[in-house]
Amino acid sequence: MEGIGIGLIGTGFMGKTHALAYRAVRAVMGDLPDCRLELLCDRPAARAGEMAAQFGFARSTDEWRALVDDPRVDLVSITTPNALHHDIALAAFAAGKHVYCEKPMAVTLGQARAMAAAARAAGVRTLVGYNYIKNPAFTHAQRLIAEGRIGRIVHLRGWVDEDYQADPELPWTWRSKQSEAGLGALGDIGCHLVSMACGLAGPIASLIADTKIVHGTRRLPDGSGSAAVENEDIANAIVRFASGAQGSLSASRLAWGRKNCLAWEVYGTEGTLAFCQERMNELQLYENRGPKAEQGFRTILTGPEHLPFGQFCPAAGHQLGFLDLKTIELSDLLRAIVTGTPAHPHFDDALEFEIVIHAIAESARSGQRVILAEGAAT
Repeated sequence: MEGIGIGLIGTGFMGKTHALAYRAVRAVMGDLPDCRLELLCDRPAARAGEMAAQFGFARSTDEWRALVDDPRVDLVSITTPNALHHDIALAAFAAGKHVYCEKPMAVTLGQARAMAAAARAAGVRTLVGYNYIKNPAFTHAQRLIAEGRIGRIVHLRGWVDEDYQADPELPWTWRSKQSEAGLGALGDIGCHLVSMACGLAGPIASLIADTKIVHGTRRLPDGSGSAAVENEDIANAIVRFASGAQGSLSASRLAWGRKNCLAWEVYGTEGTLAFCQERMNELQLYENRGPKAEQGFRTILTGPEHLPFGQFCPAAGHQLGFLDLKTIELSDLLRAIVTGTPAHPHFDDALEFEIVIHAIAESARSGQRVILAEGAAT
């Protein structure tokens, strides 16, 4: 098999993670086709050439449409700022290309719906970058829930806190502008929390929410003045899942000291599961079994028994990292391309997460509960 031709658009933080995953995935997993690193796109052209050499791509361009139309490219990786996702994805589908897109899918819900519809019509494979749900600790938690180890879920509490915008003196960037970024903390990090909450407790049926912009303006990088911050710094929602379970979700980009505190606790009728991404190789389990004097939380440290940890390392306690989750994520997409079956989360799956974050924003604007599923309890 000749392999799958890769085109990467964007060379920032997420672009580099994609490039590293493409270079590692076959070596780690073994049973996947080769990824031919065909074409890299960035601007200016000199940067594209420099990064293509660093990442190992054969060629470079400063025009994303040239990459999408290139006959040697089978799979398009979109790691650009959010405002470009929609146009690039639609062009890629029109050209019959598979798409690996970072979250959020788009700056508006209407664009995200159009992208999902175009993906269905094109019949290609898609994946959106929700790599935290690929963590072996997370997938093991899902298995424990499915086995009934904590009983019926009654409540989920989740939060995602970072401090990358906590300093009021930080300059304004495109992430503060709705037409460029879309939502703020919700679109950047809150959607990850939603993906985990839905993966643990099922779809969200209704919610009521509040959001806040704390730093209303930020100085322009060139010192010429200041610009308004147009999207939320903090968001909170009280949710009801379709199962009847209740929950609360909170996201903040202003939480001093928190770096990637993507955390949740799931309470069932017979026990509890707890996790924090800052300690991503540990899952906490409490089971209401045995003598009360001997009960307590125990730490499950991920190892080869928690697939696919063993593909990286044969020994427990040696830890996986963020980049390993991107490799697992990519392996799912490559298998989907080979087998013709859906990867998760494909564009329709990811659309459901974006419906939730936009519903949180809508509820905050209106002050009303938003119903996401017909017949949902209010």
